[in-house]
Amino acid sequence: MGLVVMLYEGEADARPLTLELTDEDPPLVRIRRWARGLLSDRSDEEVEDCLLVVTELVANAYDHGEAPRRLRVWRSSGPCAVRIEVDDAGDGEVVVGRSRSGPERGRGMVLVAYCSADWGVDRHEGGKTVWAEIGCTAGRPDAGIER
Repeated sequence: MGLVVMLYEGEADARPLTLELTDEDPPLVRIRRWARGLLSDRSDEEVEDCLLVVTELVANAYDHGEAPRRLRVWRSSGPCAVRIEVDDAGDGEVVVGRSRSGPERGRGMVLVAYCSADWGVDRHEGGKTVWAEIGCTAGRPDAGIER
């Protein structure tokens, strides 16, 4: 199967829910099912935003990064706070709006930026972590705008 799941969650010592991405190709259906299960108590809109961000960050890690890869989901018990992190061992730049894979690609990070309250890249020994934070719909500048 290639998926190793380590579940951690707590208030005082909050740790992420972690998924090791060991498959050669991204198992996006299984990853989305796993993430949906973690967020089953959240609003439909928040879950859909999170699933889109998870899909785009994992796909980018496979398309542009290198193994090993890992997905982490941090969630608060408070309203709507979810942080998604994807590690990979690549050192490539994360670029919004264009892709080295061709002109019909490159919109993934535009979608991540749109769905997220904030996002960024943390570089570290052994690669990078691309992260995004999903906030409450009411807190977003585009709240109430139909998409």
